[in-house]
Amino acid sequence: MAKMTGSQFVAETIKSYGVDHIFFVPAVLYQLLSDFEKIGGKAVMAHSEKSAAYMADGYARARNGPGVAFGQSVGAVNLAAGLQDAFLALSPVITLTGRRQPGWRQRHSYQEIDHRAPFDAVTKFNAEVETQAELPMLLRQAFRAAVTGATAPTHLDLPGISGTELMGEGDFEVVPEPRFGKQPPFRALPDPADIEAVAVLLRNSKRPAIVAGGGVTTSGAAAELRELIEKLNIPMAYALNAKGQVPDDHPLNVGMVGSYSRSSANKFIREADFVLYIGSRTGSQVTHDWKIPGPGVKVAQIDVEGEELGRNYPNAASVLGDARESLRALLNIVDPVPNRAAWLGRYREIVADWTAEQQGYWESDAIPMRPERVCKEISDALPDDGVVVVDTGHNAMWAGMFLDVNKPQQQFLRCAGSLGWAFPAAIGAKYAVGERAVVCFTGDGGLWYHFTELETAVNQGLPFVTVVNDNRSFNQTQGGVRRAFEDNPGGGDNIWKFTDVDFAAVAQEMGGVGMKVTRPDELGAAIDEAIKADRPVIIDAKTDPAAMAPLAWG
Repeated sequence: MAKMTGSQFVAETIKSYGVDHIFFVPAVLYQLLSDFEKIGGKAVMAHSEKSAAYMADGYARARNGPGVAFGQSVGAVNLAAGLQDAFLALSPVITLTGRRQPGWRQRHSYQEIDHRAPFDAVTKFNAEVETQAELPMLLRQAFRAAVTGATAPTHLDLPGISGTELMGEGDFEVVPEPRFGKQPPFRALPDPADIEAVAVLLRNSKRPAIVAGGGVTTSGAAAELRELIEKLNIPMAYALNAKGQVPDDHPLNVGMVGSYSRSSANKFIREADFVLYIGSRTGSQVTHDWKIPGPGVKVAQIDVEGEELGRNYPNAASVLGDARESLRALLNIVDPVPNRAAWLGRYREIVADWTAEQQGYWESDAIPMRPERVCKEISDALPDDGVVVVDTGHNAMWAGMFLDVNKPQQQFLRCAGSLGWAFPAAIGAKYAVGERAVVCFTGDGGLWYHFTELETAVNQGLPFVTVVNDNRSFNQTQGGVRRAFEDNPGGGDNIWKFTDVDFAAVAQEMGGVGMKVTRPDELGAAIDEAIKADRPVIIDAKTDPAAMAPLAWG
């Protein structure tokens, strides 16, 4: 034990987990932030608590380890709302907030609200810190819980509206736990009998398929997954949070499956007689509301959480274990399969049909631009170690289907459901990856949520690129709106259309770099130039509001 302030202790403890950035909104824990910067960390001020949470989330996903965000008492529920995406995406974000101290609570104190319920909904560990003596245990537990097993956000509520009541001098010991600064901290080994059961199913199936989920990404199991599909000659599909684990141009990669999918992937998985899910929760999105695979198809799962095994399908085999270690164990006992002529022939036919249908959109010279062509230009321009950060909705559909990630060092980070996440998350990701290029792909609807964070990036001198799919609308909603408002004056255009704003000009006015692109043959060069800039760049790519992402097959 040593005499130090609570501020010094928390700052040094956070830093000991390899976390170099804290994202926050004032006024919260100023002395702690000061102490953090004195030991080489950086405090990054955001313009809203949701943005701070998204930045910490992007930071966590890009580094595959914890991110940290702070908010004062009045902003705590906003911070909780920002954790929804991290919770859905299984991202380890540790949050600290202030609350009214004892004697002030339950008395209608100014700005008081109970924080427990909002954070219970979006964390796996949520605790109120009552005394300085329990601060070390609870802080370390917040980090342990965040990165262990199925990763998720955690939360500590500190007394004082700015969280400062326990930050005075006391007896503390900083106990470094570097194991919990990355994920996974432990690798659960599978039961050999369960691995053998999966091997038997693979051996006996005539039309096997593999679906990779985010657990492959978290586990760092990309090499093992690729080795398995090549050894057994089995085509694979992936959930969006596993995009890039096997290159999109790999001959055995059928692409994204589920609700945001290539029709070829859904058709292929639907025709399989056995599907092995690796690191996937088999939720509604990856299964297109549990329609893909079809009824009666044998399913097996590999997952680090036992409660997920068989949750949505009656598993023919279940493996509790780390994805990388489980795949290694499987590779050790399966024999190579040099040929699956009939099944691979059918796979190639399905892929060829889809490619022929979509090729014209990928290569389209139409003005306004097609989003498919925008995705192709991003793919072509992305450096070999670049990071793509993508919003939800149509943009996730376009990117999942048409934005290829083909290099092993490239990363793809996706929004799990909170529109507007991508732009602040790209800021956090850029802090995590340093000199590597970061390209954010969002729509104008998504950008409007947190466009104020461009000031954050400009203020911090943070260079990254944002390509805006600018169709002047929430065009994903136009069909439903038009049907509902067909008898109303204006047809409901006010419900889904925006004014035509020059985002490039706004970016320039705010101190960034702005580029307006209307022609598809100019976009690639613009992205190349933007990646070389020393400031944040907004590329306003004017796209066709009538362009709709293809609906999922099935």
